[in-house]
Amino acid sequence: LRTRRDKGIGPFTGMSCDNILGNGTVFRQAVVSLARMSDPELADWIEKSCSFPNSMVDCIVPATGSKEIEAVRRTGIEDLVPVTHERHRQWVIEDRFCAGRPALEKVGVTFSSDVHAYETMKIRILNGGHQLLANAGEILSVESIAEAMAHPLIGAFFRKVALEEIVPQVPSVPDYTAGAYVDLISERFANPAIVDAVRRVAFDGSSRHPGFLLPSVRQALAASASVDGLALAEAIWAFMCAGKRADGSVIEPNDPNWDSLFEMAQAARFSPKSWLELSQIYGELRHDPEFADPFARWLSMIWDDGLETALSVYLAKNTKSA
Repeated sequence: LRTRRDKGIGPFTGMSCDNILGNGTVFRQAVVSLARMSDPELADWIEKSCSFPNSMVDCIVPATGSKEIEAVRRTGIEDLVPVTHERHRQWVIEDRFCAGRPALEKVGVTFSSDVHAYETMKIRILNGGHQLLANAGEILSVESIAEAMAHPLIGAFFRKVALEEIVPQVPSVPDYTAGAYVDLISERFANPAIVDAVRRVAFDGSSRHPGFLLPSVRQALAASASVDGLALAEAIWAFMCAGKRADGSVIEPNDPNWDSLFEMAQAARFSPKSWLELSQIYGELRHDPEFADPFARWLSMIWDDGLETALSVYLAKNTKSA
């Protein structure tokens, strides 16, 4: 950007595809702040002249494994790191380009002035739903997201929490309602051709839970709505971090903060609410009885009676009376 400014070429648009809310806004802040550290005038020029549209991208891309390598080999291609993905693809971008843009709408891009609604729906339901499935799947020795969807308790748990506790807090978009999006996601998650490992999806829960599930908890509490299933989801994660599956096998470290999570999870076996003292994750939620009490009840039940019992009890509940 400095070179283009100095040569009079003009600015360009910074396009972020990061899987975070307000990715363009974050990108803009990073670039302008970095420039300001060495050249305040350049920072002012970037802020005034460049654009950083927010965007939302959505396509499930499993990690590369032997199945993917063999699939491309059958087509006559030798590639040790092929990238495979599902058929579904979605890209939503703010139409805010400072120096023109390609006609991306001709290849399926949706331009919208409200990307936030699309990204909220995707992050709350798809990314949040991934955590509902993966943490429970890890405990019950389920290997893939498709297998988790086929599991009679885990798949039903995902749909009940998504429809009853997440969807009411998610705005609809011109293409579909939040409820219809759950149906779309359910179909995509259940696709057996996409072997998306539970362990991959469960990785880094200390970042994914605050970003994908806890915003729904906070919004539901603000609306005086039930968070019973979301509290169960957090209890499932807490139990998973204790490092043992229901069959007694060991869950290997799967988080950058695994050591501290493991220690807190062990303590929470006897004092469930101590898990919520992870203040960098739960913040004020640890003091809210509408969340903390059901969390403690669910975690105790999982330790005492097993996850399958806890899931069965939740699924049998009428949420309105929970």
